[in-house]
Amino acid sequence: MAPDDLNTPLGQDERHQDAGHGGAPSRRQMIPVFIAAGLGGLLALSLLVFAGWALFADNPFGGEPAAVASLGSTTANPGSGGKTAGRHHEGSRQGDGKDADKTPDKPGDKTAQSLPDDDRTITIIDGTSGERKKIVLNGPGTTPATPASAPGSRLTEAMQSDPLPRIAADGKRPSELYAQPVSKDADPHTPRIAIVFTGLGVGATSTTLAMSRLPGPVTFAFVPYSADVATLAASARKAGHELLLQVPMEPFDYPDNDTGPQTLLTASDTSQNIERLHWAMGRMQGYVGLCNLAGARFTASEPAMEPILKDTAARGLIYFDDGSSPRSVASQIAAAQNLSIAKADLVIDATATPTEIDRSLSRLEQIARKNGIAVGMAHALPASITHVATWASAAQKRGFVLVPITAAAVKAKSS
Repeated sequence: MAPDDLNTPLGQDERHQDAGHGGAPSRRQMIPVFIAAGLGGLLALSLLVFAGWALFADNPFGGEPAAVASLGSTTANPGSGGKTAGRHHEGSRQGDGKDADKTPDKPGDKTAQSLPDDDRTITIIDGTSGERKKIVLNGPGTTPATPASAPGSRLTEAMQSDPLPRIAADGKRPSELYAQPVSKDADPHTPRIAIVFTGLGVGATSTTLAMSRLPGPVTFAFVPYSADVATLAASARKAGHELLLQVPMEPFDYPDNDTGPQTLLTASDTSQNIERLHWAMGRMQGYVGLCNLAGARFTASEPAMEPILKDTAARGLIYFDDGSSPRSVASQIAAAQNLSIAKADLVIDATATPTEIDRSLSRLEQIARKNGIAVGMAHALPASITHVATWASAAQKRGFVLVPITAAAVKAKSS
């Protein structure tokens, strides 16, 4: 071993060492220099090509993304002054349409010049030629959002999602139009009993059983979460039942007792609660009023309940307090809002056993004899439905008349 072997790097011979000390560089060391020079040349050439394309290429959108679709032909109605009579179901919009409206229409674009510039038209840009056209969204001959033949369409307010109840131009209220009449044979001096079944629409078995067993004067309250709640509600109304819409409200043990994603909360601001209320209102049609779904905490809060009942009154509905919470302030707020309200005197199936249900019905009869009218609430449980149906079949013989909930609702007067 040479004396300097320990200080000599492995893999290098004397020729490499001499080159590192002023000798000529090896061929292997010169290869990366040529590669770097080649890459630099390619990059410079790419920049020159891009600059030339940007200066001389004909691109009306300047590189912005654009969707291309077939617009079809527009046929002018001879009697419409050149306005487009049809509606296009295919087309493309570039951006949100704001920048497109700043560019004046082409002189030869007769379609754009003849159409009114309002909320019923949109501007469409051809992705190939840049030609601008305006298309009527809801012009003559198109189908309106709410068909005129829809039940109670004059009592619904067109919203972004589903129609909401409202007072008609002639003053007709949904609580009056959708109310079921009391039997003409009923003696006005006969004690009256109104029964409301809540929780309909959630279980198919219970809902079907209620529709098949319970008589028409029994009122049905539907939960808005059911996927086919609108169809079920329409069937129930056709069978002669008055309808209520249950609005999910915050219970004391929320969120352990979760009443769903659209629950009205005391911690939410008024606008959010109203938005959720309107979501529930749009789920079905033909109901006479609203009813709380749970809501012991929410119904006990006057700041939370007041905007809800104010909106209810403004739409011509009644409010039904199911009587499950003794802290509810609904009656006091209804007086200030001049809102018709009905409140359950007792919960028929607070203990859902046959014996206790029969006892509750007997107590309901006593209240009706004393006050002339009584209101009971029951849940859509098979046992409750069966016992109430049996009792109702003999109610008239026992000296009572069954009435819908609107017959028990009274307009609270402010003190």
